[in-house]
Amino acid sequence: MEESNILIETNGNIGIITLNRTDKANAISLEMLNDISYQVQTWEYDDAVRTIIIKGQPDVFASGIDIAELSAEVSQQSFALKAWKDEFAKIAHCAKPLIAAVSGYALGIGCDLALACDIILASESAQFGYPEVSIGFIPSFGGCTRLVHSIGKAKTMEAILTGKAISAEEAAACGLISRVVNLIDLEDEALKTAMRISALPYQAVIQAKETIAQVEDMNLSNGYELEAKSCRLALNTPEFQQILAQFEQKM
Repeated sequence: MEESNILIETNGNIGIITLNRTDKANAISLEMLNDISYQVQTWEYDDAVRTIIIKGQPDVFASGIDIAELSAEVSQQSFALKAWKDEFAKIAHCAKPLIAAVSGYALGIGCDLALACDIILASESAQFGYPEVSIGFIPSFGGCTRLVHSIGKAKTMEAILTGKAISAEEAAACGLISRVVNLIDLEDEALKTAMRISALPYQAVIQAKETIAQVEDMNLSNGYELEAKSCRLALNTPEFQQILAQFEQKM
């Protein structure tokens, strides 16, 4: 029986996706990307799920794009880059919070997948990198753009032009990831973080994520304006009004 590309489960209102091409070091094929995208979208429209965790195995998160599939498609002139990018965009643009729990290698599109998440927790063994240039390719799923926004031009140039991986410690120091967690605690910490987010007023969580994503690409003036607009929207939600009424009753 063929192994599933991903494993899915829920824990309360947390959706958990485990990358599961273990025989391929979680190399991402288009079929696997479709499976991830489909599940993320399914949970995005499921009110019972509030936060999504994406994780791999202890020794590898995702080792990159499936080179065998890429080679076959390129040789047949059938590499559907747009199809790959469209599926990846569905993951990156999910309205609900995404948490990546990364251990071992997160390379190429695997690194892109982690960076597409809102929070990255990494074990001490995590390695982030882009080896594409070494095979005459370049990052194609937001790596250049997201890396520049995360760690700046100089470190992005070094990472992509040399292909040298970034350790978990260095990734934390330069702001690429949220924090480093002991491997034995990684899944529990990801779950605790997801539960904390899911327990908060959820319309505000969604509004905050959307605002942060948009202001990242704005200058300060436009960012302040959007933040104020988003705040006004949040103040007018039934969720906030209900919480405010409950607070006033306790006064």
